[in-house]
Amino acid sequence: MTIDYYNQNANAFVESTLNVDMQALYSPFCSRLQEGALILDGGCGSGRDSKAFIAMGYTVEAMDASLEMVKHASTYTGIHVEHKTFQEIDETEKYDGIWTCASLLHVARKELPTVIKKLTRSLKNGGTWYLSFKYGNTERSKGGRDFTDMDETTVAQLLNPFKELKVVELWHTEDARPSRDEKWLNLIVQKIECGVRAHTRSDTVDCTA
Repeated sequence: MTIDYYNQNANAFVESTLNVDMQALYSPFCSRLQEGALILDGGCGSGRDSKAFIAMGYTVEAMDASLEMVKHASTYTGIHVEHKTFQEIDETEKYDGIWTCASLLHVARKELPTVIKKLTRSLKNGGTWYLSFKYGNTERSKGGRDFTDMDETTVAQLLNPFKELKVVELWHTEDARPSRDEKWLNLIVQKIECGVRAHTRSDTVDCTA
């Protein structure tokens, strides 16, 4: 249902999101990346964020489950955007950073652990990952799209089994689009190699715990 929505409403979605100022979200993510880092833009939509990262000097790979979004993002960014779902990701320790802005929220709650596992595997040790969800704790459908909302409790339950993932920042924002009155949950997560000290903790990470 959600993919059909984006295929059928691609132009309207692009128009409503392409020019949104995202700098306040880019900054905490990019501040943890090295120059020229390889970023995966997962669920890239219009390609807005991919293009911004490319302009900053990063190398970007992008993907989206909607074919119409893939076509637009490929044209807009000038890079090849892959047409695939999160469930089809199969890389191992490839990316320095992963950017999943307003995209994982369309994955069903029961499927999220598998998707998180795949994305975690694709992230290098020491890598940085940005995630965002609409704030709440329910699964719902609205306007032709499915949403899995997250709050502090539910996102902790989702991430706790992944001992190598450490939340280094968590904050709330209001929707940047003037027509929307919604609250968002934002997270920066770091992947820590087992036995290595995390930046936000004094103890080492035990991935067998």
